[in-house]
Amino acid sequence: MNKRPTLADVAARAGLSKTAVSLVLNDRPGSRLSPEAVQRIHDAARELNYRPNPAARSLRIGRTNTIGFISDEVTVTRYASAMIRGLLDVADEHDHGVLIAETGNHPKQLAKALESMVDRQVDGIVFGSLTARLLDLPELPEHLRAVTANATSTTAHSAVLPSEHEAGHRIAQLLLDAGHGSGIGIIGHAPLACSDPRISATIGRRFAGIRDALAEAGAEPLAVAEFEIWEPWNGYDATKEVLDSGAPVTGLVCLNDRVAFGAYQALQERGLRVPDDVSIASFDDDEIAAYLRPGLTTARLPYEEMGRVAMSQLLDPDAPTGERLVPMPVQLRDSIAPCPADSHGAHGFRP
Repeated sequence: MNKRPTLADVAARAGLSKTAVSLVLNDRPGSRLSPEAVQRIHDAARELNYRPNPAARSLRIGRTNTIGFISDEVTVTRYASAMIRGLLDVADEHDHGVLIAETGNHPKQLAKALESMVDRQVDGIVFGSLTARLLDLPELPEHLRAVTANATSTTAHSAVLPSEHEAGHRIAQLLLDAGHGSGIGIIGHAPLACSDPRISATIGRRFAGIRDALAEAGAEPLAVAEFEIWEPWNGYDATKEVLDSGAPVTGLVCLNDRVAFGAYQALQERGLRVPDDVSIASFDDDEIAAYLRPGLTTARLPYEEMGRVAMSQLLDPDAPTGERLVPMPVQLRDSIAPCPADSHGAHGFRP
């Protein structure tokens, strides 16, 4: 079995001291070697396929060039896992590795993952969350930098969040610009999520953005359907209730794409077409949004960008602490059309 080549082997091949070889291969100043000698060292290292011992290097420089990533369900959720791609890309750009742990929302697993990361002497930790919420994190060692991605906490140095107020404002504005100001309904307002940061740290901002856009246009929502669980069946039931009320709604803001899917079904059952009779806009850009017919206009949750920003924050010792907001790009599809001239009660809302 071939033994791993050592610094001494490189020195012997180059005909120079171990100290000189160490200075050159570790990019440390003060070698005072000629260009020819430096080239001999690099040639010898390449010929021997020499690679520095990472453990020894970590002891010498006081860091491991390794970052921990601990999440609840990010790694097992298709569209949220883009967060990992973002943080891995930035880590690679800075020659860092990443250790990944999943907790499944179990406090014991979180404590175990954190202990494992500390034992492995990671240089910092990104805590990621599938849904933007306040995380109850254990007390962190003083020397350990931490950033939350799509989450907040009382112990991390910085929080990276989607810019939900801006997104809510833009989505509502799309319907306003299409002439639906007097006929907008909101499907999925969640009072508990808006008030409890452990359920959501950002949904209140999303709803406030919608409300602000309407208020600036001198409009009020014609109907607001409230429920806390954003699934298709609730979107379906709530949309039917709005239609049954007789409210002449011409545009719906659905609080996520799964709710919008249910709204599509309810409208179709009543013989109403999207967007000819009712326009719809939503949030998340889940996979379902592109497969709906017509395609759903929605503000995308920027998981990959949040991963990139969180890792950049962590690796920059001079980065300001606090909250960083990442824009939510609007994916324009075909679910919004100009408000029909005969919209107010004339296109057949019926029980």
